[in-house]
Amino acid sequence: MNTKNTKVKNSLQPEIYIADLSAYNHGFLHGEWLDPSQGKEVLLEEISRILSCSPVLEKYPDEAVEEFAIHDYSDFYEAELGEYPDLDEVVDTACFLLKHGRLGAALIGYCSTLEEAQKAMEDNYLGEFESVEDYAYDLLNDQITLPSFLQYYLDYKAYARDLELNGDIFTIETGFQEVHIFWRL
Repeated sequence: MNTKNTKVKNSLQPEIYIADLSAYNHGFLHGEWLDPSQGKEVLLEEISRILSCSPVLEKYPDEAVEEFAIHDYSDFYEAELGEYPDLDEVVDTACFLLKHGRLGAALIGYCSTLEEAQKAMEDNYLGEFESVEDYAYDLLNDQITLPSFLQYYLDYKAYARDLELNGDIFTIETGFQEVHIFWRL
């Protein structure tokens, strides 16, 4: 019953689809997938470039093309931000997801805000285990030096269940035998 590697695996590449609303309102599909982790300044430059190439400008030269929306997200999972989020929040969320992967997305969904998820990762994360029972085994054996013959009499599964039911910990599963343990917020 050993702790798995506590380095979080990441295979996410968060992207957002920026849609030109003027084009959209005139029946054109015009937009691009962008990487928000590049920062707000780069994101704003890319959005300006997309809007400056709007098909509306050709057909309706007097119309202002300045509004956009995020019509889709890729690799954000539970981190739902909507069509008109603050761009700083989009950038911060994308960077958090790049750093923490699928666990970060699930944690945002669990905590409901990025700030809470960041605090949980920084202050409350205990590591990745194959099961809560493995965590209970490690926790007890780190706290108490037991003679080896007594270890077989301890009910680690019951202790693990009590940790969860008492609210001492919460868990997020990201895959088979990938259980992330956190002290309760």
